[in-house]
Amino acid sequence: MSPQTSGDAGQLPSRRIADAVRELITSGELAPGDKLPSERELAHRFGTARNTAREAIRLLTEEALVTPHHGKGVFVREKQRLFRWGNDRYSRKTYRETGLTPFRLEMQRQGKAASIQAVAIDRVTPPLDVAERLNVSPDEESVLRRLNEYHADDEPVQLVTTYVRWSEAEGTPLAEPKTGPGGIYGRLEDKGHTLTTGRDEITARMPTHAEAQFLQTPSGVPVLDVLHTSFDQNGEPFEVSRFVHRADRSGLVYNFPIEN
Repeated sequence: MSPQTSGDAGQLPSRRIADAVRELITSGELAPGDKLPSERELAHRFGTARNTAREAIRLLTEEALVTPHHGKGVFVREKQRLFRWGNDRYSRKTYRETGLTPFRLEMQRQGKAASIQAVAIDRVTPPLDVAERLNVSPDEESVLRRLNEYHADDEPVQLVTTYVRWSEAEGTPLAEPKTGPGGIYGRLEDKGHTLTTGRDEITARMPTHAEAQFLQTPSGVPVLDVLHTSFDQNGEPFEVSRFVHRADRSGLVYNFPIEN
């Protein structure tokens, strides 16, 4: 690691250190899981104060390139791991025939143990964006909400909040922790809704405090917010789910036909 890089004249010392370490990470010289030199070592190599090296590490942390572990040091982040396969996750052929929910099937494919914790199952007034997509009232308790926490090998990977019309959920397994074979989509199919198409609206944002706590999101790491709407054989929206993923641990893969 050189204390000088080309074109660093006039650059803040902390930026100069961050740039040098970033170059080592992007080039592969520092691999995922490798430990960075200590603040003291970086300060010595670059001829700066220790506080300057600390600021450089903070900058790299905000860029989601490194992760500090208290008492152990700072480590290069692991590469992105995929946890969601877009349209394929809803295919009847790929998950309904197995009896597994989409998430459990995805984790099985990756050799991971899946676990799902129901945090809340209740009747609520929907957020405006959900009410608009389900065509229900945003001013009354018109939906059933299911809030679940998802883990892979005991690692928190996503928060999912699912909404269905209360008029269809009341008195059914949809309002119970265990919905039965086929999961939520199986029960909604029992109500006459066969999933035929879906729409995912994807944004990146910073996590709320509660999201950051559950997902163990380091400072500076955003989340992927996927707002999914399911449509049945009649083109009617019948279910809306919001998926919140750590952006540094998740990815989205979609295969789609091209209309000519």
